[in-house]
Amino acid sequence: MHHLIKPLSLSLLLAFAAGAAPTALGAGPDLKVALIAGKTGALEAYAKETETGFMMGLEYLTGGKMEIAGRKLKVIVKDDQSKPDLGRTLLAEAYGDDKVDIAVGTSSSGSALAMLPVAKEYKKVLIIEPAVADAITGDKWNKYIFRTARSSMQDAMAAASTLKAGSVGFLTQDYAFGRDAIKAGKEALAATGSKAKVVHEEYAPMTTTDFTASTQRLFDALKDKPQPRVLQIVWAGPNPMNKIADMKPERFGVMLAPGGNILPVMKTWKNYAGTEGTIYYYYAFPKNKMNDWLVAEHQKRFKAPPDMFTAGGFAAASAVFNALSKVPNRSGQINSDQLIAAMEGMKFETPKGPMTFRKEDHQALQSMYHFRIKKDQKNEWDLLELVREIPTAELPLPVKNKR
Repeated sequence: MHHLIKPLSLSLLLAFAAGAAPTALGAGPDLKVALIAGKTGALEAYAKETETGFMMGLEYLTGGKMEIAGRKLKVIVKDDQSKPDLGRTLLAEAYGDDKVDIAVGTSSSGSALAMLPVAKEYKKVLIIEPAVADAITGDKWNKYIFRTARSSMQDAMAAASTLKAGSVGFLTQDYAFGRDAIKAGKEALAATGSKAKVVHEEYAPMTTTDFTASTQRLFDALKDKPQPRVLQIVWAGPNPMNKIADMKPERFGVMLAPGGNILPVMKTWKNYAGTEGTIYYYYAFPKNKMNDWLVAEHQKRFKAPPDMFTAGGFAAASAVFNALSKVPNRSGQINSDQLIAAMEGMKFETPKGPMTFRKEDHQALQSMYHFRIKKDQKNEWDLLELVREIPTAELPLPVKNKR
């Protein structure tokens, strides 16, 4: 009889141990995060950077363990090809089939806008990165939406803060991002108290390669107007600045003001030393431990410094890590209401310094940078010098949602 008791006791003990281990060790089922990005299509370069930054961010924040409070972190990456219908479908799949706790995305503003109602339908948090359209945290917003990416209005206010008077012409792409950016640009000039007047808006198709006609219209509109005469370029993808510069804007006393862009694009601006603009992130500007690690590690792994969308992906990872760390998450799926409560007003560190999710519309408040293209560049990525950091206090972002 004795020999039967021992195996039975052992099997019960093993069964009990297996059942008790997750609770005892603080573990539970995997925490699941979806990352949706336009990995193929026009914004492929942006998506690649976002994914790299997101994964490096989680690596840094978890000390390489890829777990939060004892639960393994699983990242499910999906490619929406920057197509709104596909973005909507993939997010529904992530929430419904994959049962993710939180989602992050996407590269295209059009696709991101299509995803917003899906988050509301599934009652799940969606962190927008890197799409910038103002409507995301404006009239299309719902309480499940948070954004680490800067908005068009934050971009515009940064640019407006450098322009106190004179005349402005805008060149942008004829789709949601571009139209949103120019609307924001005009509002930002008013909001920052600038006396500069907008004299022309030029909207070109996304696929434009010949900018002659568009640029000539801008020159004609600006040439007799009060100085300084600024042609503000807001463009996603390969930037037309070089082609416009070839048309010699200086003949008309016109200065080019590029918005920040990815490093491979800005690398082509070397001939325009002294030209000034504003940017969301440039690897050499922020001075903090997190950015130091990102720059050093990225340089080691990819033989190049991190780019602006890399920093954005890292910021989104920090928001995810900090948010999930703040909610009780021992047993099953995360409670979205608890998650929202934890994220509203949440301050979190990023490679560009601290960000805070504003309670009213869940937009991350953040600094921006005024740059000048360097004359003496020490290496192929030594492109910009810092004129000054523009603090959040100088970017009085209006609340535009209908909460």
